[in-house]
Amino acid sequence: MAVTITVVVPTVGRPSLHRALAPVVGQVPVVVVDDRPDGPSLSIEGVTVLRSGGRGPAAARNLGWRHADSEWVAFLDDDVEPPGDWVSALEADLDAAGPDVGGVQGRITVPTSERPTDWERSTKGLETAVWATADLAYRRSALETVGGFDECFPRAYREDADLGLRVTAAGWQIVTGRRQVVHPVRPARWTQSIRSQRGNTDDVRMRRKHGSDWRHRAQVPAGRRPWHLATTAALLAAAVPRWRRAALTTWALLVGDFARRRVAPGPRTTREVATMLATSVAIPEAATGWWLLGWWRSR
Repeated sequence: MAVTITVVVPTVGRPSLHRALAPVVGQVPVVVVDDRPDGPSLSIEGVTVLRSGGRGPAAARNLGWRHADSEWVAFLDDDVEPPGDWVSALEADLDAAGPDVGGVQGRITVPTSERPTDWERSTKGLETAVWATADLAYRRSALETVGGFDECFPRAYREDADLGLRVTAAGWQIVTGRRQVVHPVRPARWTQSIRSQRGNTDDVRMRRKHGSDWRHRAQVPAGRRPWHLATTAALLAAAVPRWRRAALTTWALLVGDFARRRVAPGPRTTREVATMLATSVAIPEAATGWWLLGWWRSR
């Protein structure tokens, strides 16, 4: 018997939503969860629209999958572009899943320029990320077993890795299927890399929940926390007059090396170099601050 599927798409009202829905609507039930805190309700023909009140993608996805009654729930982000045969490819992936498979991940392609910017390289990490819910179908019984997404993760960051760790710990497998989607690089402000440091708070929560080896089990690359801490410590040490010169020299060397590593693989345009220099000064302190806040909140 053919599997039953509901597609759930959380959205913050991006214009790209219609491209994500175009190959899907009319083929399987679709639930769009509008996660904007306010504003007019979305009206999309052939789609069930729910509102989650701006509580983040984890809460939006939970609302969506709990509304569905299908055997499988396929999550898509509102900024991906599925090909025309995506639904049939999804059905083939799920038909091939054994009874111990709780999730089937799609393959993600991120188009970038020949010498990608820092933001493009960051987005391209989705191509190798495991359990990325930009395109991931979960068996409903697996979601019920673990209680779905942890809504204490307020951003689109680590909530999918957290769910994957809990699903696999419950005895399910998560495999990679053959279907594919394209994930274009969204426009971003020059301060995006600084704002992204908020994720350090979520990394603390991951360590608290899953132990010190969570990165290894979730196949998440090691972060730059020791470097950020050393850079911040050097800057703080400059407040002591007798250490000031040595501390500022150390801080400048660390920041300069960080900026060099970020500039080297990129396009090296005037705008990109200026952005890398400015943000490399701010990132260590931002990362350390958010990391400390995470520890304070989870104490």
